Amino acid sequence: MKHLLIIICLSVTFSVSAQKEYQKSYYDNGQLKEEGWTRKGVKTKYWKFYYESGSLQKEGSFKNGKPAKYWYFYRENGAKKSEGHYVKGKKSKWWLFYDQNEKIDHKCQLKNNQKNGYCLRYKDEELIRAEKYENGKKIGEWTDLKSFKKENSVWDLQ
Repeated sequence: MKHLLIIICLSVTFSVSAQKEYQKSYYDNGQLKEEGWTRKGVKTKYWKFYYESGSLQKEGSFKNGKPAKYWYFYRENGAKKSEGHYVKGKKSKWWLFYDQNEKIDHKCQLKNNQKNGYCLRYKDEELIRAEKYENGKKIGEWTDLKSFKKENSVWDLQ
């Protein structure tokens, strides 16, 4: 019986220490700086980060202390700045980048935090050119669909 009681006490202690805890930190001026979940002191699940003025700066999920899944970034005035995927803590897949008026300025395929694939550039919501990158370096550019199709597969844009 004594051993069973010790095992139960240890089980409860370990399960409590492994639980998530909601954390908040603040700027010196008292404004909320960040808030979200931690497990054993490591960021996990959904987090929000704020500018010192109090407006939302970015929000997204963590896994094992690294950004994961889909994130949103904002300008200090609240307008969208960018959004996209993280894989294993690095920007990956398609990312959208917005101008000051929240219109899409460009969208790019990223891998390991750099452009790697296609980047589509817009002006006043109209596609004006396509670029292709490899490991962050531009390797091609097209300003019309005919020349793009001649050298690329439209399926590569997915």
